[in-house]
Amino acid sequence: MRKWLMAVAATLAVVFAGAWQLLPASAQQTGGFSIDGTQLIDANGNPFIMRGTSHPDVWYESQFPSYGEISDLGANTVRVVLGSGQRNWGVSSAARVQQIVDECKAQRLICVLEVHDTTGYGEEGAAASLDQAVDYWEGLYSVLEGEEAYVLINIGNEPIGNTNPQQWTQPTIDAIERMRAIGFKHTLVVDAPNWGQDWQHVMRDNAPAVAAADPDGNTLFSIHMYAVYSSPQTVIDYFDAFEAMGLPLIVGEYGDGFQGQTVAWETIQTEAQARGIGWLAWSYSGNTGGDLDQVLNFDPAQKTTWGQRVFDSANGIAATAERATVYGDDPGPTSPTTSPSENPTTGGPAEGDCTATITVVSSWASGWQGNVSVTADQGAVNGWRLTWTWAGATRITSSWNADLTASGASVTAEDVGWNASVASGQSREVFGFIASSPTGTPAVTCEAL
Repeated sequence: MRKWLMAVAATLAVVFAGAWQLLPASAQQTGGFSIDGTQLIDANGNPFIMRGTSHPDVWYESQFPSYGEISDLGANTVRVVLGSGQRNWGVSSAARVQQIVDECKAQRLICVLEVHDTTGYGEEGAAASLDQAVDYWEGLYSVLEGEEAYVLINIGNEPIGNTNPQQWTQPTIDAIERMRAIGFKHTLVVDAPNWGQDWQHVMRDNAPAVAAADPDGNTLFSIHMYAVYSSPQTVIDYFDAFEAMGLPLIVGEYGDGFQGQTVAWETIQTEAQARGIGWLAWSYSGNTGGDLDQVLNFDPAQKTTWGQRVFDSANGIAATAERATVYGDDPGPTSPTTSPSENPTTGGPAEGDCTATITVVSSWASGWQGNVSVTADQGAVNGWRLTWTWAGATRITSSWNADLTASGASVTAEDVGWNASVASGQSREVFGFIASSPTGTPAVTCEAL
């Protein structure tokens, strides 16, 4: 359980960030995320504003479909809870982290990976230090290298409690410098002390020094807003302070209440939208007693009041989230529809102008992820239609980047325009899906349109 204390924030002048000119969504990405003043910039050079939630992966590894569900609810970012081994919930292995990153990319989500073992260090006896968190990240370097356009690294969750919060500054600087010495080029996210809420303003007051310590100039500050931010003015004051310093800030966690106290969640959303500040609401599901669950039992059909506020309110995810341009144009959720009265087949088999294959990317107890590739065998393909029939009880539960229909075991998938073309003699991965067990790779008929 977190421990929160109330404090009054100082009022500072408001400095509003200027407008940005967007590059085309189809622009080719190079490099990774970066910081420009108060803005997080994606690999195409476009401002990116996080709108998402957290998923407690280390505690609920069986809930892998949550990534697709979060994406289908409109989020552009997911903050993923990992374990580094100091706490009793275990270690998120390199193989698991690779699987998470692959899934985030398949679901067109920007992935913020965070070590949770650091929570409340100095006050929580079992907590890991930031230096121990960096040890863990060093072990993941080979997994995360090259993913700078899709992954941000949140070095440690709420790394200092309320005991001597002033100790936050130097270990944070040391962690950033060590991450850079290891070779990480990612945007680094640093959480505030005071269990993330910075009610004593240690992060706020020392943020310029911490930012200056990053030789890449690529550090993003994260405030967690719970009961300390019950008054709208406390939210405004904190946002004002970072704007006045010209430093980038996100709300890495927040709720609509905590331990019987309200949180100014509407102000957080409204002010964040006006200022271009990203936010990641806590959390999708799995909290003790359901407190702050956005959906019950990891079921997107069972949104809570908090979930409706996160996803469906006037400044919530559905109304304000935009995909990172590294994913190109957003085709939106493509969960299959089933209509017994419709015949999804397309006639006779293809005549060899294209072929297609399904590749198993990963699997778990209740399902698996497949990616589909099209090969242009006889001349360029400028549109495609694929059909196949599952041999058993397998059914698709969600998909992306295809116009997909299903009737029982029969599936039809067509391109969505931007992924229609395949050069002669070339293969292209065109879309992906999540399916129920058992895992299978049936023969696919490909028709060039």
